[in-house]
Amino acid sequence: MRPDATDPAWQAWAAWRRRILTELVVYWDETVKSIRPHASFIPNMSGSSLMEFDLSLIQKHCPILFVDHQARQGVEVGWSAGRNGKRIRGTFRDRPVGLITSIGPEEEYRWKDSVQSGEEIKLWIHDGIAQGLFPWFTKFNACVPDNRWVQPVAEAFNLHADIEPYLEGMQPTAEIAIIDPSTTLRHWAPEQRHIAEHNDLGFYHALVEARIPFEFLSDQVMTPDALDRFKLIILANATYLSDEQCAAIEQYVQRGGSVVAAHETSLCNEVGERRGNFGLSNVFGVSLASTPRGPVKNTYVALSDPHPVNEGYEGAARIIGGTHLIAVDANPDVETPFLYVPDFPDLPMEEVYPREAPNGAAVIARETSHGGRVVYIPWNIGEVFWKVLAPDHGKLIANAVNWALGQDHRVTVEGKGIIDIAVYENEDSMAIFLVNLTNPMMMKGPLREVYPIGEQTLSIELPKGRSSATVKLLVKSEAASCKIVGNRAEITVPSIRDLETVHLTWHS
Repeated sequence: MRPDATDPAWQAWAAWRRRILTELVVYWDETVKSIRPHASFIPNMSGSSLMEFDLSLIQKHCPILFVDHQARQGVEVGWSAGRNGKRIRGTFRDRPVGLITSIGPEEEYRWKDSVQSGEEIKLWIHDGIAQGLFPWFTKFNACVPDNRWVQPVAEAFNLHADIEPYLEGMQPTAEIAIIDPSTTLRHWAPEQRHIAEHNDLGFYHALVEARIPFEFLSDQVMTPDALDRFKLIILANATYLSDEQCAAIEQYVQRGGSVVAAHETSLCNEVGERRGNFGLSNVFGVSLASTPRGPVKNTYVALSDPHPVNEGYEGAARIIGGTHLIAVDANPDVETPFLYVPDFPDLPMEEVYPREAPNGAAVIARETSHGGRVVYIPWNIGEVFWKVLAPDHGKLIANAVNWALGQDHRVTVEGKGIIDIAVYENEDSMAIFLVNLTNPMMMKGPLREVYPIGEQTLSIELPKGRSSATVKLLVKSEAASCKIVGNRAEITVPSIRDLETVHLTWHS
């Protein structure tokens, strides 16, 4: 059978496969417990393999989980380890999760008795630790013909041991969540799922570049309590959503929540049947005008009336557009910071100019009557950013998120370089992980060396009833000064080699 997300036969087979795999987990777990009652059978998971199981039964039978994504493979970004942590936490928030890390390269040629570069091993473990995964390494062959892996593994494990006590009783926190589109991804074959994730990966990378902390939340667990932990949710391309899931999002907006969404989000129901209009039409403030089209080439979107979503493009009247486009009719009460530029040829060169003025909403922004904000982008901005990495698209995603949030971020980090940020807190303290991804090998491993970054300035909103903080840099193992400016605490981190964790203890 050819994998086809739109084929009912394929969907039926995929559902059957999920049921059988879950039943195997249950059977093996019950068999193990019949021999040793305190033991469990735990299936390894990695990335989107969460979609291969009935989540309620995994919740029941697996008190602990492991991510079997052991290293980068091919072209893969340095934050990939931590993304696994966010993804599993977005479904199983209360489960301890380990990150299995290989000491060797994770390539199709299977050099299973080899050694990876030490800095690459540490990056994988560090980013996992930052996003809540405890370290666990694996080695084939009990002999050690090459001991270059020993010191980096020991250093990473010792660092985790030093930091872990400070995190006791803390929970990951963020104002923003990317909705993990499990309902959509389940329709894809496991080996093709990465294609369906391009939009999500683009949004993920844009937020990392913009230094915006965020979490994941699976669309399988969008309860009011789960959604209301966040001020803003992002649907990068959640094409398949049930009526119930759409209702949950609409009710979230009615409770004051904000949304950034793109492309085909909610255009199909949970079994892939195309709707006549977006399931979230009322949220987006638009109606479907025509079916999606693409792939197309040489498309552009033009800046319209001044708006925070189109700020920062001085000197430009337009930016490059998408490769898959949707025409929409915008409601009268929305704003359109960008308009589509009607198609024009890309060859011959003397014909490469627009014939018509921009028209048709290419970005929609609206303030809801419930105190939230919504931005809808009816083209595949996440996918195009992931493939092309055009700075204009990263800026547009960041602008949309910043405006839709509607307030200053609780935690900001200013400085040079690219860092992966994670925030943990309890009533009395906060910990902020800063993973230095700044490296010519950021997009494809292995790292050769680490490139330290200079001064980073953190600004954190003071919790209610707090007026000061004691600050410690856990990796450097030294105190840091804290300056109170208005209702925010400002902290300077002089430099970061590969990782720093800023720990604050609040005082009244």
